[in-house]
Amino acid sequence: MANQRAMADGLVAMLENAGVDVDAVKVALKQQQIETPSWGYANSGTRFKAFGWPGAATTVQQKLDDAAMVHRLTGIAPSVALHIPWDKPADGDFGAVRQYAESQGIRIGAINPNVFQDDIYRLGSLGNPDPAVREQALDHLMECCEIMRKVDSRVLSLWFADGTNYAGQDQLGARKRRFEEGLRAVYAHLPAGSRMLIEYKFFEPAFYSTDLPDWGTAYLLCLKLGAQAQVLVDLGHHAQGVNIEQIVAVLLDEGRLGGFHFNSRKYADDDLIVGSANPYELFLIYSELAAAAVSRAEPARSTARNVAFMIDQSHNVEGKVEAMIYSVLNCQEAYAKALLVPRERLAAAQAEGDVLGAHRIVSDAYRIDVRPLLAQVREEMGVPPDPIAAYRSSGYEARIRAERGVAVPKGGYQ
Repeated sequence: MANQRAMADGLVAMLENAGVDVDAVKVALKQQQIETPSWGYANSGTRFKAFGWPGAATTVQQKLDDAAMVHRLTGIAPSVALHIPWDKPADGDFGAVRQYAESQGIRIGAINPNVFQDDIYRLGSLGNPDPAVREQALDHLMECCEIMRKVDSRVLSLWFADGTNYAGQDQLGARKRRFEEGLRAVYAHLPAGSRMLIEYKFFEPAFYSTDLPDWGTAYLLCLKLGAQAQVLVDLGHHAQGVNIEQIVAVLLDEGRLGGFHFNSRKYADDDLIVGSANPYELFLIYSELAAAAVSRAEPARSTARNVAFMIDQSHNVEGKVEAMIYSVLNCQEAYAKALLVPRERLAAAQAEGDVLGAHRIVSDAYRIDVRPLLAQVREEMGVPPDPIAAYRSSGYEARIRAERGVAVPKGGYQ
């Protein structure tokens, strides 16, 4: 512990000598918030297999218990997203769900409808050629708006699996118009002060076309709907090599970046632990966000300060709670490094056309080992300096394994 504090003191001294306002960095880190997903605490898997994990949550109360544990150990995960109907209580009492979450020291975050798992959605939901199917999907989305009111949620997070597998299967323009009509109806039903975040994905599960394939399509819909509609960026929903940081910068500048589903990918929508495959990309994304938050440019500045940072992961072959802690910590580390980028020096190098100088300024910030500083920040927040070590020694994993056993997976995320 003494060695750790010495390392932190040495890092702080180095940063201060470099002109960094360490106190301001600490304040920003203490204000950081990452929302964890209820489904990340349950058994999950690929389209090939879902493996049962001892202690994986099976009820909404168990998911909230796990999310509360992550927050107690990290101090920056105060909300949990719900997926409906996966998290619908047997008695339908969402008021009780909200009260239980608050009793555990957390709150309910985004509400995520499910219009992709039932057999009726084989050909899509809002894009389906059958008006009866579209009506059922719309009813569910309206139900989720009502659930938002009951749990005091401010975000409706929308992802659609809609698309086609074969050329000629359906009229692509007609599907676009159906989506516009359906989303307009949902938008009109949003609770006051809330936002609709529209997610996109360029392929899978549909393989010829997807109805919301890219950020431009999502952005176009948001423009047509109104100011409460914004784009949600999932890090796994892009083609290989896409510059996600640039998408983030553009949407910030347009005032339409609503939130993230943080995860990591190597090939497609892998839904791996945040920062596990490409931590530099995660840092660069946070760097764009940190730069916008302190800039004079509007609406980028105000938009950056209202982004919903949410995790969306599928822990297929590893434990649930420890993996979620690790994801939160990776987001915290990327943000800390982004806060250390010297913006004035960087702007000067950019203005002078100093290509390598500007690049090195950014890369040097990424190479700083911020872990001693983060441990110090956590101690000041009253949480363990090493949350993963604290979890492993807490006995929580052994207890939930004994109490919950191994549930038989139902497939997919359940």
